[in-house]
Amino acid sequence: MVLLLPRELCWCLNVLVLVVECGWARTVGPTYVSEYYSQAPQKLSLYSWYGNVRLFVFQVPENTVLMKWILQASKGKGPECQNINITVHFRTGAPPVINPLQTKFGINTVVLPSFNLTIPLTSAVQTNTFLNISNPVSGDWFVAAHLPKDGGKIEVKGFSSKCSYIFQPQMFVQRLINVPILEPNTSLKLTLSPIDQFAHLKIFIPEHTVELVIQLKNCAVNNRAVEACPVRLLIGSNALPNSHLKIVNCNESVVCRKILDSPPWMKWLQVTVESTNTEWIISFNIQAYLTVCVPIDTGYHPTLFNNFTQLSNGTTMKNVGLLGVNIKPNKTEGVYNTKLCFQNQPVLREVMDVASVRFFVLNGPDISVTSEYPIILLLNLNTGRDNGGTIMLNLQLNKTSLSNENATVFACLSAGSPVMSLNVNSMTCREALSWGYLLKMNSSILSTSLHVPYPETDRWYLTLQILCSNSNQTCGKVSAQMTVSAILSPCIGDCGVYGECRLLRTHGYLYAACVCKAGWNGWSCTDDTSAQSYRQQLLAALFLTLSNLMFIPSIIIAVHRYYFVEASVYLFTMFFSTFYHACDQPGIAVFCIMEYDTLQYCDFLGSVLSVWVTILCMARLKSLFKYVLFILGSLLIAMSVQLDRRGLWNLVGPCLVALSIMAIAWVYRGVKRRHCYPPTWKRWVFFLLPGIGSALIAIAVYGFLETKENYYYTHSIWHILVAGSVVFLLPPGKKHISLRFWTQKFTCGYQLCSNEKEDLYIVC
Repeated sequence: MVLLLPRELCWCLNVLVLVVECGWARTVGPTYVSEYYSQAPQKLSLYSWYGNVRLFVFQVPENTVLMKWILQASKGKGPECQNINITVHFRTGAPPVINPLQTKFGINTVVLPSFNLTIPLTSAVQTNTFLNISNPVSGDWFVAAHLPKDGGKIEVKGFSSKCSYIFQPQMFVQRLINVPILEPNTSLKLTLSPIDQFAHLKIFIPEHTVELVIQLKNCAVNNRAVEACPVRLLIGSNALPNSHLKIVNCNESVVCRKILDSPPWMKWLQVTVESTNTEWIISFNIQAYLTVCVPIDTGYHPTLFNNFTQLSNGTTMKNVGLLGVNIKPNKTEGVYNTKLCFQNQPVLREVMDVASVRFFVLNGPDISVTSEYPIILLLNLNTGRDNGGTIMLNLQLNKTSLSNENATVFACLSAGSPVMSLNVNSMTCREALSWGYLLKMNSSILSTSLHVPYPETDRWYLTLQILCSNSNQTCGKVSAQMTVSAILSPCIGDCGVYGECRLLRTHGYLYAACVCKAGWNGWSCTDDTSAQSYRQQLLAALFLTLSNLMFIPSIIIAVHRYYFVEASVYLFTMFFSTFYHACDQPGIAVFCIMEYDTLQYCDFLGSVLSVWVTILCMARLKSLFKYVLFILGSLLIAMSVQLDRRGLWNLVGPCLVALSIMAIAWVYRGVKRRHCYPPTWKRWVFFLLPGIGSALIAIAVYGFLETKENYYYTHSIWHILVAGSVVFLLPPGKKHISLRFWTQKFTCGYQLCSNEKEDLYIVC
C-alpha cells in the first residue's frame, strides 16, 4: 500500500527527518544554523544536446559543515508514462561537463568527469533521493538533470501525448557560526567529547603560499598522554566529483602532520578534527606553518626582510607590499618562511561579451621563459559570468630562441594556486588540493593548445618553466621566447561548420553550448562518427526539394479544369516548400533566396491553404460563396500560422471546417437528387478512394514514421503523397466554361451617363 501525502506535508516530514538524522537539534557545544534552499520544479527532456539539460544553481554559504540534498522526481499517471531513469550531475564552481551520448571530445579538450547518480522512476509516482556531503566547498553548486537519450522521433505538436517527468532539487545546509581561526605559528588547544565529536577551524591562505603544514601535538585521552592521537585530521572541502579534501588518520602514526604543497591562494581553508572514539575525551594542540614564495620582480631581498623582522620586536607589520597579508613576526621564529622562487607576468583582462574575455600579456605577447624559476600568469575568472564558456589557451615556441635542444618547455594551467613543481616523469602537474593540465613544447613541438570547457570560477594560473626532458631538474641557464594567447570563448571554434553556438539561460545564469547538425556530434561538434558526407547532404536536399515537383501535375489539372485560384495556391506552395527545404538543410548544401523565417512561414501557410482550397473545391459550392470562404479562411489561417506555426490545430482546424462544409453540401445534393453524391461509382473507385487513401498514408507517415534520421526520405514521401492526392481529389471542371475570349466579337463603346457626376462606363 502506497500512501500519497500532500506536498506541504511531505516537505515538513523531510525537514523533520533531517533534524533527527543529522542531529541538528543541539543543546550544547558550537552554534549551528540550519538553512533550506529550493528552486522551482522543471520538466525534464530526453537528451540530444546540452540544451535539453535542466540546470539548477545553488549558493552554499561559508562555514557549511554539512549539506543534504533531497532530489524529488515525479511522473504523470497516464499509460504513456513508462519506467525511466533520471540522471543527475553535480559540480562546484561551474556547470557539469557531461557526455551521455559517449561522443568524442575535440582535440586538446580536457574534461574532468562530473559526479552523477541515477534516479529510477518505476511504479511509484514520486520518489525522493537523499545525498549527504560533509564539509562541502562554499560557493556555487550546479545540479543538472536529464532523461535518457532522445530516440530521434519527430512528434507533431499536440498530436501525440507525452508523459511529464518533473524534477526538483532541495538543499539543506548546516553551517557553523563563529568558526575559530587557526593562525600560523599559534598553538590552539582543542577538546573533543562524546557530545562534540568534531572541531571545526579555518585558516586563511595568503597569496604566494607554497607550503602549508598542519600538525597535532600533546594529545591526551581522558587526561592521559598518548603518542598516537585517536582522531582524524581533515583539511580542505568536498567538491564533487574530485574531492579537495585530505584526510590523515592520526591514530596510525606517532607524528600527526600533513604537508600541503601550493594550497589555494586568497581563500579560507577548512580544517576539521574528528574523534574516532565516541566515548573518550580527547585533548590536543593544533598548529599551522606557512611557507611563502616571494616574486622575484618585487624588489624584495630576504636578508633585509629578516633584519627588519628582528628590529620590530614582535610588533605587527601591515601590508609590506611583498606578501599582501599581515605579518606577525616572532623574536625567535618567523611566522612565514620566505624564499624567492618565481616571477610574476602581469596580464590584462578585457571583457568582450557574455562568457567572452580576452587576456593580454603586458609587454607581450612574447614571454621570456627560463630554467631558473617558473613564470606565472594570472587568468582571473569572475563569479557567475565566466564559467559558462571555454578557456582556450594557445602557446607558440620560438625555436631559434631555445638555446638547448634537449630542453623542454613545460606549461601547467591550474585553478586556485599555481603548480610550482612540475612532475615530468608522470606528466602531471597536480598539487595537494588542485588539479592542473600539463602541456609541453620542445624543438620538435613548437605549438600546443588547450581547451577547458566550463572552467570553475576561480583564479587560474599558468606556470611556465624550462626543464630537462628526463628529469625534474633544471637544465642550467636556458631561456626561450614564447607567445601566449589566452581567451575565454562561449564555444570552441564557434562549434565549427556543422554546429551552432547557442546562449542558454536558467534563473538568470547564462552559459553557452553547441547544437550539432548533419550527423555531427560531440561537445564542439567535432565527432564525425555518424556524420553525413557532402554527397549524402546533397542527396537529402534534392529529395526534399525535387519531391515538391509533384505539385506540377496538380497545377496542370487545376488549370485544365479552370480552377485558377486553386492552381495559384498549389504553385505558391510548391515554390516556397522547395526553397524552404533548400534553405533548411543542416549541412553545407544550403541555398536560401530570402530570410529563413519568411520561407518557413510561407511554406507552412501554403501547406494549410492547399488543403483548405482543395476540400472546398470538392464541395462544389457556388462561386460567390466559395471565394468568400477562400478569402476568409486564408486570413484566419494566416493569423493562426503566425501565432503557432507548428501547432496541430493549424492543419486540423481548417480540415474539420472544410470537411464539415463539404459533407453538408454533399448531403444536401444527395437529398435533393434522391441519389448518392457523387453519383457515379467510377468517381468513387478511380478518384475519391485513391485520393483519400493517399492522403491518409501521408498523414500516417508524417505523424508516426518521421525521425531525425529518416526525415529526408519520409518527408519527401509526404510531399509526393499529398501532392498526388490532389490529382485524384480535384472534381471535374464545368464544361460550359471556355477560354477562347478572342473568338468573341466585341462591340464595346463609350457612352456618357445622363448624370454628369457619374464616371464613364463601357457598353458591350
